[in-house]
Amino acid sequence: MAIVFGGKGSEKFAHSLARRIKAKYAEPIVSFFPDGEIKMKIPEDVKGKHAIFVYSFHPHPNAVLIEALFALGAARQLKAKKITLVLPYMGFLRQDKMFHKGEAMSNRIVADLLSRANKVITMDPHLHRIKSLKQIFKTGTKKVTATGIIADHIKKKHKKSIVMGPDEESSQWVSVIAKKAGVKSIVLKKKRYSARKVKIVVKSKIPLQGKNIVLVDDIISTGHTLIEPIKQLKKMKVKSVTCIGVHGIFVENALKKLKKLGAKVETTNTIQNPAAKIDVTKTFAEVL
Repeated sequence: MAIVFGGKGSEKFAHSLARRIKAKYAEPIVSFFPDGEIKMKIPEDVKGKHAIFVYSFHPHPNAVLIEALFALGAARQLKAKKITLVLPYMGFLRQDKMFHKGEAMSNRIVADLLSRANKVITMDPHLHRIKSLKQIFKTGTKKVTATGIIADHIKKKHKKSIVMGPDEESSQWVSVIAKKAGVKSIVLKKKRYSARKVKIVVKSKIPLQGKNIVLVDDIISTGHTLIEPIKQLKKMKVKSVTCIGVHGIFVENALKKLKKLGAKVETTNTIQNPAAKIDVTKTFAEVL
């Protein structure tokens, strides 16, 4: 028997996932001691059962991480037969190198802590210098992707469009999405100066005037990687611009800024946000 627990900020996703796999749904009961320490109670008997915890690390990633660790620890203490951690969006992956002396490599630290689960499943993790989650986790891992679902979405909602990747990093999966959707694709070149300053030049052998453009990225955070090409595309008199992201973080009013430029914005529901129009719970259900 499996029980799906909806963690902080991921209740809606977890509830949908539980319905798909026909499992019982519950939520960890979180309270705090007077000094601010977290206190947790698992409201269902998980002894001898499969406990599935769902946590996306946004918003408040530090608080979510602590809650997830307590949930995993509690399930072990309560003798769950199997513990699976579902991370629709996994944070703490960007610090994968000691860029300056003394910096903590958070990706390895967090992966080590989360390895208390028997299996970790996550979608399109933002990997740079490591090729696989197996390099940092000490437990079973499964990486799933939203490319097929996004391709289907484009095929249904944006079939007469050109798919555009904002940088070289996006080239491989943007071409896969475009091929599956049956549309053309273009990959732009980006130079990043800081988290908030990037330079992207829109160049294309395909005429863009009057075309519907779909900009696809894995994470939409500050939105600067998309804002720059949107401005240039508007000057080229494209018909429309739609931004599609796997993980919609939208810090610093990014969603509002993108819409102000006249772009439509759509993301998957790995993170609960107003633009989460693409449901990916089916992909996780298939793995479970």
